[in-house]
Amino acid sequence: MPGMGKLFQTPRNVAWLSVAAAVTTMALKIAAWLLTGSVGLLSDAAESMVNLTAASLALLALTVAMRPADERHAYGHDKAEYFSSGAEGVLILVAAAGIVYAAVSRMFDPQPLRELGPGLAVAVVASAVNLLVAKIMLRMANHFDSITLEADAKHLMTDVWTSVGVVGGLAVVWAAPSWRILDPIMAVAVAAHIVISGVELLKRSYQGLMDHALPPEELAAIHECICAKAGDDAVYHGLRTRKSGPRRFIDFHLLVPGRMSVQQSHDLTQAIEQAIGERLNRSQVTIHVEPIEDGGSWDGEHVGGVASDARSCEPEDNKA
Repeated sequence: MPGMGKLFQTPRNVAWLSVAAAVTTMALKIAAWLLTGSVGLLSDAAESMVNLTAASLALLALTVAMRPADERHAYGHDKAEYFSSGAEGVLILVAAAGIVYAAVSRMFDPQPLRELGPGLAVAVVASAVNLLVAKIMLRMANHFDSITLEADAKHLMTDVWTSVGVVGGLAVVWAAPSWRILDPIMAVAVAAHIVISGVELLKRSYQGLMDHALPPEELAAIHECICAKAGDDAVYHGLRTRKSGPRRFIDFHLLVPGRMSVQQSHDLTQAIEQAIGERLNRSQVTIHVEPIEDGGSWDGEHVGGVASDARSCEPEDNKA
């Protein structure tokens, strides 16, 4: 991408940046906790430890995902990314549970805080590092269409908001020491916030591993490409789609006049494949051509997919 240079030519290079950021921010936040004794900052430091584990998992997953297809993995190794994002979702939930445990204990046994000024300054620096790295990773996740980078970037953004909440609460305690109960309360609020992020990651990982169909807007784009190239009288069925890492797999049955030659049907399917590829990046399209006059071609209910029933390109106005 423009401005990123050669450093981020692959998702794996971006993952190394995440590992470096996790090590740096973890060290800073542990220092902030040791300075202040704040359970809120302790929870923030604990999440940074999770960040380091997650970043390491992401690096491993991307290393595996970049391997080319082989005899045993004909569709490639892209799905390794979903294992990483799923593991990261679990780690986020574990971190949330640990934060709540520490915070509840501190609620029943409040402790005075110390050196809040220097501690907060260190925490702010750590948050700034995470914010910068998260912004870069989100851009690169969009560029590479990588759920692993996206998961790691969103995890870092969660850490940023966690730190903002903790620092804000401690700033109040710094100004009004009698409000020190706010420290564990903020920690619990942070835990509740990051649980949402963890559940969302688990949901997306599950969908990827279970070959969830492409989103409705992408299915609509596929329909438009078929109709644009095959014409209003085109009929197709058995549209099946899935996503594996950054790659989209699309296949369907296209019903054409039996008199169409092999060369003509080949040219038509190539045109459709090219149109879909231009609308949806990294798409691998497989089209099975069948004669529309043959009753055996109308087998969509056996093929399955989104378009189990035959789907026509005829405009709705004409159908009426």
